[in-house]
Amino acid sequence: MRQLPFHYAFRNLGRSGVRLCASLVGSSLVVLLVLASGGFIRGMQLTLTQDGGLHENVMILGTGSEEGVERSQIGGSVESIAAASIPGLKEQAGVVYASPEIHAALPVREQRDSSVDLAAVMRGVRPVAFLVHPEVEIIEGRAPRAGLDELMVGQLASTRLGVPYERLAVGQTLHFDDRDWTIVGRFSAPNTVMNAEIWLPLPDLQIATNREASISCVVVTLDQATFPDADLFAKSRLDLEITALRERDYYASIAAFYAPIRIMVLVTAVLIASGGILGGLNTMYAAFAARVREVGMLQALGYTRLAIVLNLMEESVFASACGTLIGSVVGVVLLDGLAVKFSMGAFALTIDPPVLLTGIIGGLLVGFVGAIPPAIRCLRLPITEALKSY
Repeated sequence: MRQLPFHYAFRNLGRSGVRLCASLVGSSLVVLLVLASGGFIRGMQLTLTQDGGLHENVMILGTGSEEGVERSQIGGSVESIAAASIPGLKEQAGVVYASPEIHAALPVREQRDSSVDLAAVMRGVRPVAFLVHPEVEIIEGRAPRAGLDELMVGQLASTRLGVPYERLAVGQTLHFDDRDWTIVGRFSAPNTVMNAEIWLPLPDLQIATNREASISCVVVTLDQATFPDADLFAKSRLDLEITALRERDYYASIAAFYAPIRIMVLVTAVLIASGGILGGLNTMYAAFAARVREVGMLQALGYTRLAIVLNLMEESVFASACGTLIGSVVGVVLLDGLAVKFSMGAFALTIDPPVLLTGIIGGLLVGFVGAIPPAIRCLRLPITEALKSY
């Protein structure tokens, strides 16, 4: 089969600047929509999937509070009892990896005289929490000290509060519990809900929440012990009214709760991307349909219909590939890491290789499918009628 040279299709792209711009914009928008939806779903999935990496954490919380640790209340002595009763917990330099914590959603204000309450997710911890949660890394300042009205904020805490990033810089203050608290540090915990939290010493949050005798949970790290060991401890101490739950299972249940939202985002993105593809098809159809006479001349010169279709597809796919490249670069630069607020805190859009590959496929699909209908339109006419068309 005699083929049309590729440079013929390449030179045809410059015949109409409007057509070329429409093709580039159409495929770029499709890629951006796919990247935005895929990054949203991927970011939420990673944030709510705490696989623990090389360690496995178990949460010991109040019975009946498995779906929300904020509602849990257990005795403050559970931490020491669990550390002594569960053999095989991870230990370093005599410190058992057992972190008593309070999880609370509290309103804070930027200033004492402010009337706007900002919803903050707070966690009261002791220094051992940095061992139990190795994902947390202090990137600026230091850890807060008890009794000094100090706190530490995550990288995405500003998104959760809805304030500028600079507003939560080290040295700034937040107001709650009728006093000002100084920000003394910032921490990073990528792809975890902790990245949007505010951390402060456990005794301080106990006083602020009037929970001097109780905490929300105890998080322990397993070493030689297994989950059945922790589960047996919880079930054998009926007097403590506690239950044991793998940390990853707890967040998996939350992820299941948000599954309808992810499905809705995916369906919306598919519908919008479909509209973009149809718009691209319309653009391609209008562009190629006016070239019936050109197609008839190519047939008269001896080129087969298949050769002409392949050339039109080369032209269309090449244009969409350029638009896909533009959309991919813009998406990675503008969307990757973009923070999104949700009830559990905040998460960042994640444009990883699978998401990027999906966007590229979507952009190329516009060019591949977009060339077929106009090619059929141009080739269905007899050569004599095609040569007389305008």
